[in-house]
Amino acid sequence: MPTEEVIGAIAAVLTTSSFLPQAIKVLRTRDTEAISLTMYVLFTAGVTLWGIYGLMTWQWSIIIANGVTIVLAATILTMKVAAKLAAGRKPRGAGGN
Repeated sequence: MPTEEVIGAIAAVLTTSSFLPQAIKVLRTRDTEAISLTMYVLFTAGVTLWGIYGLMTWQWSIIIANGVTIVLAATILTMKVAAKLAAGRKPRGAGGN
């Protein structure tokens, strides 16, 4: 295996695994309060584009790492949007106005 592929594979494992603790915490607690919606939209879009780039260039370390990350990021983004929508539907006061 060429050196650049080894470096790419190691980078993919490190960046994907660095995302796992946050993803696991959000999935367990369902708490997305402290997560920036804008950041997750941009992050998810970027990971998607990296995945597309990997597919276009047949770079397996990019394809696999971004495939795993997009599933986790999209799940968290969906949870964040659902929480925002749910918060918008809650009554604001006891007066019923």
